[in-house]
Amino acid sequence: MRAFAFVSAISLVALAGPGEAAPQRAASLNLCTDELLLILAAPGQIASVTHLAQKEAETPLWRQARRHRTNDGSLVSVAGLRPDLVLTMGGGARDRVRIAERLGIKVLDLPFPQTISDVEKSIVETASALGRQDRARPLLAAIAALKHNAPPPAHDSVWLGGGGRSVSPASLAGQWMALAGLRQRALPGERLSLEQLLVAPPAVLLRSDYRAGQYSGEQRWLSHPLATGGGKSRTIVTDGRLWTCMGPLLIDEVRRLKAIAR
Repeated sequence: MRAFAFVSAISLVALAGPGEAAPQRAASLNLCTDELLLILAAPGQIASVTHLAQKEAETPLWRQARRHRTNDGSLVSVAGLRPDLVLTMGGGARDRVRIAERLGIKVLDLPFPQTISDVEKSIVETASALGRQDRARPLLAAIAALKHNAPPPAHDSVWLGGGGRSVSPASLAGQWMALAGLRQRALPGERLSLEQLLVAPPAVLLRSDYRAGQYSGEQRWLSHPLATGGGKSRTIVTDGRLWTCMGPLLIDEVRRLKAIAR
């Protein structure tokens, strides 16, 4: 019930009441804020997204993004569009913020999320900045439902990317996996070797298909028979693009994984 109480608190406090006038021209300078902007904003509010948002290999929202102008991730590249709100993520851009403020542009600089609660906060802050609180509520309710109905993380699992890259159990990726009943295995250096797969294969191998069509050393590694589970692991392919930002786009994927993993 705590999850639902959290949503109620956000709805009544963070999302309540009229605020400043909603921005008319919002620009995003980061792929992860691109996704938030495309999910939460009214189409007419979007002045620009990054060029990455229009690439099919990077985000499932690429078709939607192609309706809008692009930028290269710099404030200079959007200044001519005269946005009244700029979204970015990760900090380290104090000069950018100062320049934007001198130009009369409001900047929302979100931290990179480390927990699912951080994802919820990013949704709340972005929706509030856009004056689109109504768009946040269903997303928050969906995350709350995933938390409330999460099965025990009983399946020994490994999230597997190119070259044996993986994640830690405490990471944001590990937290999303746990909501589907998948228990990410702790791995030294967050990497899985072919030898480990041979000796101690996990019950579930969650394979990212990020850039699967590209020729690279990492993709060659994934083509090894052992990297496909070797017949000893249940292999589930997941859309790797969803795990780049690990934001609200993962809601439906967690539902899918939960149904498969039962």
